[in-house]
Amino acid sequence: MKKIYNPKNLEKKWYGFWEKSGFFKPTFKNKKTFSIMIPPPNVTGSLHMGHGFQNTLMDAMIRLKRMQKYDVLWQVGTDHAGIATQLVVEKKLENQGSSRESLGRNKFEKEVWKWKKFSGNTITKQLRRLGSSVDWSSEKFTMDKDFSFAVTEVFCSLYEEGLIYKGHRLVNWDPSLQTALSDLEVTNEEENSYIWKIKYKHKDGFIVVATTRPETLLGDMAVAVNPNDKRYKKLIGKKVKLPLTDREIPVIADDYVDMSFGTGCLKVTPAHDFNDFEIAKRHSLAYLNILNKDGTLNEKVPQKYQKLNMKAARKVILQDLDEEKLLIETKDHRLAIPRGERTGEILEPYLTEQWYLKTKGMAKEATKLVKTKKIEFTPKNWEKTFFMWMNSIEDWCISRQLWWGHRIPAWYDKDMNVFVGKSELEIRKKHKISGTLTRDNDVLDTWFSSQLWTFATLGWPKKSKLLKKFHPSSILVTGFDIIFFWVARMIMISEKFLKEPPFKKVFIHGLVRDSEGQKMSKSKGNIIDPIDVIDGISLENLVEKRTENLIVPSLREKILKATKKEFPKGIPSYGTDALRLTFTSLASGSRDINFDLKRVEGYRNFCNKLWNASRFINLQCTNYKKTKKLSEDPVDKWIRHEFNKCLTEYVDHIDNSRFDLATKVLYEFIWEKFCDWYIEFCKIRFNDSLISNTEKKYIKNSLLDIFEKTLKMSHPIMPFITEEIWQSFREKFLSKDKSIMVSEFPSKYSTVLKQRNIETLKSVISGIRNIRSEMLISPKTSIKIIVEKNSKLKKLLDENKNYLFSLSKVNEIDGSYIKIPPSAIFIIEGTKLHIPLEGLIDVEAEIERNLKNLEKHNKSFFTLSNQLENKKFLSNAPRPLIKERKNNFKEVKLKISTLEKQIKILKKIK
Repeated sequence: MKKIYNPKNLEKKWYGFWEKSGFFKPTFKNKKTFSIMIPPPNVTGSLHMGHGFQNTLMDAMIRLKRMQKYDVLWQVGTDHAGIATQLVVEKKLENQGSSRESLGRNKFEKEVWKWKKFSGNTITKQLRRLGSSVDWSSEKFTMDKDFSFAVTEVFCSLYEEGLIYKGHRLVNWDPSLQTALSDLEVTNEEENSYIWKIKYKHKDGFIVVATTRPETLLGDMAVAVNPNDKRYKKLIGKKVKLPLTDREIPVIADDYVDMSFGTGCLKVTPAHDFNDFEIAKRHSLAYLNILNKDGTLNEKVPQKYQKLNMKAARKVILQDLDEEKLLIETKDHRLAIPRGERTGEILEPYLTEQWYLKTKGMAKEATKLVKTKKIEFTPKNWEKTFFMWMNSIEDWCISRQLWWGHRIPAWYDKDMNVFVGKSELEIRKKHKISGTLTRDNDVLDTWFSSQLWTFATLGWPKKSKLLKKFHPSSILVTGFDIIFFWVARMIMISEKFLKEPPFKKVFIHGLVRDSEGQKMSKSKGNIIDPIDVIDGISLENLVEKRTENLIVPSLREKILKATKKEFPKGIPSYGTDALRLTFTSLASGSRDINFDLKRVEGYRNFCNKLWNASRFINLQCTNYKKTKKLSEDPVDKWIRHEFNKCLTEYVDHIDNSRFDLATKVLYEFIWEKFCDWYIEFCKIRFNDSLISNTEKKYIKNSLLDIFEKTLKMSHPIMPFITEEIWQSFREKFLSKDKSIMVSEFPSKYSTVLKQRNIETLKSVISGIRNIRSEMLISPKTSIKIIVEKNSKLKKLLDENKNYLFSLSKVNEIDGSYIKIPPSAIFIIEGTKLHIPLEGLIDVEAEIERNLKNLEKHNKSFFTLSNQLENKKFLSNAPRPLIKERKNNFKEVKLKISTLEKQIKILKKIK
């Protein structure tokens, strides 16, 4: 085996081997099944840290179940991502001097397919680099023919049932894309703006209306007041003149109006405000649409304002109101501005005809599935969020004014009668139509097709073998940000068409943030590509990646400085297993996950530790093949007991989605118990001339057996290094399996009792090591220990002199002292053990050194204490800094306590 583990070439080698060997496919042999549907990433881009995180968790479960001899399917695929993909391709065409409109619909769709063929490979390559053992043979794309057929089937069935309908309603309209968006595709963030007070004149004077949107004034159809507002009771039913127009509008009374907000008078613009739309319905007001599809004012407004966009219209309207002495006041005001999630464009409420899906009935059935535990959320608190959303669900606007996506299967005759069917031919036959039919131009919302993911990928509406065996899937792993977009809709549609849930469990994971808890984003310049962590990246390339397409020079400079400070030498290569271990160690079920490369570095060291252990075992077992006979030595029994405990906890934690705890028990077993203790015990025994060669063979059998089980247990989380090591030992293990990933997951050893004597021995050795470290006694200096009045402990230590000498340099164990000299003391199981210090250290120098350290730590103690008592610091400092200071305070307190004890002991010797 090579001296240093270099993952780069080995990872590609083993992934290629696994895929070529067909290990990722289901076998259809085992009765027990386990399946996961990958949340399909958008075909537009590349995988980010969130994808890397969730794919690691899914792969750990998939590999574990595969080794436990479940028949496993991990369904892979990508989403056509309607808006995102169309934007990317349109930008590409623009750079080439072309446009969507100049090409026409058919040619534009061909361009998208060409781009998909080129771009789609990026994601599949990245999934392979992460070690994702997905079934590539069943890969799906949401625009595949069979998937599209399923989408059409669902649409037509829902339409026939009266659940899909066309309706004139207000929608969230994106003027740049010229399409409707659902409420879930809208971000509402507070921004600085103004509130204006405007005069609306009537024959006896005027009333003052307060508004945040003067640009929609030209579409006002009424002024509303609260019926209980005494100030305006006399005006109810009368008319006011709409400013800047020749129109008069009524004053109406409606309970919706808040008497305390603004002036208590509300301008009602039914075609451009969701609340006003509802008021208009109650009062039978007309709806005046004053917008074109591109967000400019249309011919329904005075000519002066026509073709102005909303920003320009606001400016001109305010100037005109001011000139006519109708603008009374302008006041600072913060309000939520709706923006398109994809474009960042300010959205307009826009009255248009769209396709809708009735969802209330389906939502009730979906809620039942969760309430009756047929679907369980982890963490459980997300169920409340799910119920809250389902209880307030509205009909879903499913049509989009795009060219890329599943085109709505609806056709119109010359009189605009609508016909829905799977094809034009089917419609002509069914309705005996011979005249012209024109297909609806709209496409379905991307989430409409994505909701079918768990069953359309398995061949539905056909009753396929895959569908029968693997649906419902076992668990869905996803982020909290798409519970509403995707999770809830999958539950509704699966129950509707298959009469069963899409999955049995939902594991909701948190958002991956940077090391300081900041959201990773292009504008912050803190994005880290998982592949860069695996392969490494130079500072120059990292800066270029983070500042690509950034126009603002000051922002580029800020990101450049921050990146140079954080990664002065770029990011080194850590390998996939170290990254995967980091991801699993962070998966605690909390909302926020702070990703820190220092943690990755720690897990790379962990991989190196396992590699070095394997090299030692390989050397000890050269030309040796294990047999069934295992050593019954207490040390071997101890490691078997520890393995049993670790294995049980590890599997339970993964099954319960506590990947952080699974990683913790795995780390502690391998690093501390297996490497730091068991291998050291084995080294001593292999060099012990008093142990027979036969017994040494049994020890080797035990070492190889526990090592193989440890590799298999580790494989689901760290697949590459375990495969490489396992293959190197395959002959020694006498394995007939082609790969560790298709070998059987280890079972527990038959009953092994806890080896208390070994635990006691370890505690004694650790106690001695701690005192050596605290007192600066060289590890090479031999020492004596005195056991105080405990013949049982003395006997145990005498029986294990070889371990005590080799691991803690104890050359004498005494139990006969009546008067014990000044010593360092530690306690094991209620018995004091003494290490006489005379002659081991320079007492005067040690007292002086400890006093200096004590003085230094006392200063730190007072500084930190004052800082943590400072309310200003606690309210203004970043949370990570406060946490760091609290940890420092605890450490300093402990150091002070230890130093005071040491000084006391040293003064006794003096």
